[in-house]
Amino acid sequence: MNKKHGVFFITLLLVVGLDQISKIYISSVMSLHASYPVIDGFFNITYVRNPGAAFGLFANATPMFRSLFLIVVSAAAIVMILWFLAKNKSAGMFLTFALSLILGGAVGNLLDRIRFGDVVDFLDFYIASCHWPAFNLADSAISVGAVLLIMELFRKKSGSLRQ
Repeated sequence: MNKKHGVFFITLLLVVGLDQISKIYISSVMSLHASYPVIDGFFNITYVRNPGAAFGLFANATPMFRSLFLIVVSAAAIVMILWFLAKNKSAGMFLTFALSLILGGAVGNLLDRIRFGDVVDFLDFYIASCHWPAFNLADSAISVGAVLLIMELFRKKSGSLRQ
């Protein structure tokens, strides 16, 4: 196994592991909808369950459709990332790291959907009464990975324009 594969697997395992441990901890020590201030006026730990996708998308769909759809979409994203990495052996370390973050987050949330039918969220950022939708470590990994992926795409695009 080369260095790139090591970074990929370590990142993947860390993201899935920390995500699942944090969700197990939150759901075992807090009551649903309980909230504890961490930084007054800015950040709480608030235990909620999200039956939908990002920002509650599909939350009002029938439970059977929502669960099946979101599980299939998550599984498809996982397969596409693994396929891309298998086909593109020349993918650099930065791109591999970005995709491992996205994959780890997708796996973490998929595990919740399969086990519970929804996703445990608990990171609650806000200013005054304006709250960002609660999220979790898997969502954070997906977001950071997506930003890194976009940066890599712009870097590649910019490099191809200079040549």
